[in-house]
Amino acid sequence: MAVLVLAEHDLGTLSAATARIVAAATQLGPVDLLVAGEGIAPVVAEAATLAGVEKVLSADNAALATQSADALTALLLSLAGDYSHIVAASAATGRDVIPRLAAGLDLMPVTDIVAILGPDRFQRPIYAGNAVETVASNQPRQLLTIRASAFRPAAGGNDAPVEPVRAELTAVTRLIAAHRTEGDMPDLGTAQIVVAGGVSFGSAENFKLVEELAQVLGAAVGATRAAVDAGYAPNDWQVGQTGKIIAPDLYIGIGISGALQHLAGIQGAKKIVAINKDPDSPLMQIADYALAGDLFEIVPQLIAALKRD
Repeated sequence: MAVLVLAEHDLGTLSAATARIVAAATQLGPVDLLVAGEGIAPVVAEAATLAGVEKVLSADNAALATQSADALTALLLSLAGDYSHIVAASAATGRDVIPRLAAGLDLMPVTDIVAILGPDRFQRPIYAGNAVETVASNQPRQLLTIRASAFRPAAGGNDAPVEPVRAELTAVTRLIAAHRTEGDMPDLGTAQIVVAGGVSFGSAENFKLVEELAQVLGAAVGATRAAVDAGYAPNDWQVGQTGKIIAPDLYIGIGISGALQHLAGIQGAKKIVAINKDPDSPLMQIADYALAGDLFEIVPQLIAALKRD
């Protein structure tokens, strides 16, 4: 049987994570990609271009306008019988929907997958990323969330057929408010370069140095939980075990000591650069390049040098 992947999208744009989830799911079998929402034609067209997608299911329904977990779960329950695997990104939507779906189908989900060893064997990190366990699931249907950053994205150039999905859905939840962080920086979860700052910056005003360096590099901005809790950065910039798990080609951590919870979020980084006064801090110890010194001297010099080049 085929694999059903739940697409992530927002403001009429397909999430970059979806291409990575599709690439991972193709290891399990033929992939159908479900796009659910209201007024989703642009997203459906974009989804059809992803390599490996056999068919795009378009569920355009007013009850799905806010992509509430209740409505998405009801939709997936109506489609589940045709699929051996139902897959979502290990992000806010997937973490909310897949456990609900598992309860409805009386199955156990396998979450936060970083490697696929077969149709019923998967690897996932445990103990804050300090170990990787192999999970063998002999259930008749697999419900999975996959860590997008662990996989390379699917290519484009496809022209998959689109099939409308008709489902009787009723909105049972109401969206009260949506709070967004506006910006033109790359998505933190899939960015190739990430510049992150810690609480050592001392204020939200000083934290703008991180944003300035990221802008020069074309990078996404990240922050530690302490920096977020102190109000220096918005919540969606948080990197770590309780934030976003990232795997950029280059990670630059500034004024970050490297608590275990933060290190769990950057394990997939190809190269790590650390800037800190304390040469013995955990992040400095694991960095590929460690620069010991005052960040308020080093970072402005680095920005100036990059701008000259």
